[in-house]
Amino acid sequence: MIKVKGHSNLYRDEETGAIINSDVTGYNQYVNSIETKNLRRKELDEMKKDIDEIKSLLREILNK
Repeated sequence: MIKVKGHSNLYRDEETGAIINSDVTGYNQYVNSIETKNLRRKELDEMKKDIDEIKSLLREILNK
């Protein structure tokens, strides 16, 4: 592999010409950030469902 000028973590594959990023720490941070975003979205969706359920229960109480 050939090192890409000006980039300490990038290499070019000589056979395919593909650029390879060897920054494992950066990749792990990226994966963790995606997992965190997905977890927050899931938590938000659960809270929305809970709020909808509470609203429904309140409507039931008011209609009695």
